[in-house]
Formats: sequence, structure tokens, C-alpha cells
Amino acid sequence: MGRLADKMKKDMELKNLSHRTISTYLSCMKGFVVHYGRSPEELGDKEIKDYLYFLLKEKGASRSKINQTYSAIKFFYERTLNKEWDPLKLPRGKERKRLPVVLSVEEVQRIFSATKNLKHRTIFETIYSGGLRIGEALRLRVADIDSQRMMIRLCQAKGNKDRYTLLGERTLKRLREYWSVYRPKEWLFPTKGFDKPLTPSTIQRVFKRSVQDAGIRKQVSVHTLRHCFATHLLEAGTDLYYIQRLLGHTTAKTTAIYLHISQRDLSRIKSPIDLIEDNPRPV
Repeated sequence: MGRLADKMKKDMELKNLSHRTISTYLSCMKGFVVHYGRSPEELGDKEIKDYLYFLLKEKGASRSKINQTYSAIKFFYERTLNKEWDPLKLPRGKERKRLPVVLSVEEVQRIFSATKNLKHRTIFETIYSGGLRIGEALRLRVADIDSQRMMIRLCQAKGNKDRYTLLGERTLKRLREYWSVYRPKEWLFPTKGFDKPLTPSTIQRVFKRSVQDAGIRKQVSVHTLRHCFATHLLEAGTDLYYIQRLLGHTTAKTTAIYLHISQRDLSRIKSPIDLIEDNPRPV
């Protein structure tokens, strides 16, 4: 795209989109342009619709990927080319909503126990303690741990927003143990050279191994610890409003998904089969 890519990048930076979103949108637009081999200024509604259909049927792309591409193309035509976008002609596809997998407190403890490396275990416990995203945890600086207020400060998290979340007492003890061994200077969880934070892929691989060693068969990832944080708080009686603030969700609608997986109220309901009197044992 050349000139247009530079213009789109500038438009996204002015809108204060995250670096990750900017990179994703540019990649999606590159795929769109390469597919047709023409300038996007020459392409219209038909080509956009055909390309999204191509991703769905020919490439087998996920609904999430298709919606990312839709958002990137929409941004480009609306903001960069200043063209009108007709949602009736180009409707956004509905993304299937799946409930996240959640571990019990005992299963979370088993994963921690199976993680023998002190740095890795400290990272997992910090994520669970505050309901952090993996990127948020790895971008923590030593100064972000507020032991006086028992809070973790997250600077420029998702959506370029700052927020505070919980620092558990057990996590603080673990962090002090970790600091006495590793002595991090700026980044809390740096690479061996201390000049940059660890990469998410490294931590995901370690977590997968810990899950296997813990004997857990559920399909989980590091992000599952964030889901567990929210669900376990809800089941302990924490108001959904406070959970929303701790997670950094913009709307309560996003946080409300945990109402569907929490056992706080469901555990009080009896199945109707338990109301039936015992019958003779079947032969």
C-alpha cells in the first residue's frame, strides 16, 4: 500500500489505538490488497464482501480473524479514504460467544505446585492475584508493585488505560522471595539480559507444561488464570462492579459473562431429579 499504509498508520496513532491493534490492522489490509493485486482505492463493496467470504470459505479463517479484517477495512475506508461505510451492504458477522473454561481453586494450586521454576511460578501467581492479562504481567516494572497499599499498578494497559488491581499477601511474599534471588532492576520479569521483559510465547509454553504435570485435562491457557480470578471473586461474594474495575473492562456487559460460569448461585439450586423419591433399583 505504501503511501496509504503510512497514512492509515498515522490515522490509527492519532486515534490512540494500541501498537498491537495497529500492527493487526495493517497486516489485515496487506492481505486484502495482495489478494486483489490492486490499489484499495480501486476496490469497493463487492470486493470487500467477496474477500471476507473468501477468508471464511476458502481460507477457513476464524470468526475472530474475519471480524478483525472487517474492522481494519472499515477503518481504512472510513478514516483514511474518508468514504461512507454502509453497514446494510457490509454487515459485520456475529461472533460465536463461548464461555471460558475455568479451573477450581484446587486446580489452580496444583498448577502452581507443578511449576518448579521460581520466576515462572511468581508470574503465574501474580497473574492470578490481580486478574492480569499475560502482556500486562510481563510489562510490569518493579515500581508497579505497591506493597503499602497492596495494589498492582498497570500502566497503559489494554485500551491505553491505567488501573490498579489486587496484590495478594501470598503474592507479595512470593515476589519478595523472587526479588531476593533474581534482583530485577526495571522490568519485574526480564530476560536474562535484564533489558527487556519475557515474551508471552515463553510463558505460554511453561504454563502448558505445568498444566500437563498437574494432571489437568481441561483446555486452558495462561489467560485462564484471569478468568479464574474473576470467577472465584464472584463466587466469594465480590460485587460484579468491583470485578469490572479490577479487570479493566469498559462495560459491565463484558464482565457479566462470569455470571454464566459462576457456581455462587447455581450451587444453591437443587436439580429436580433430587426431589423424586427413590424408586426400586432397575433390573
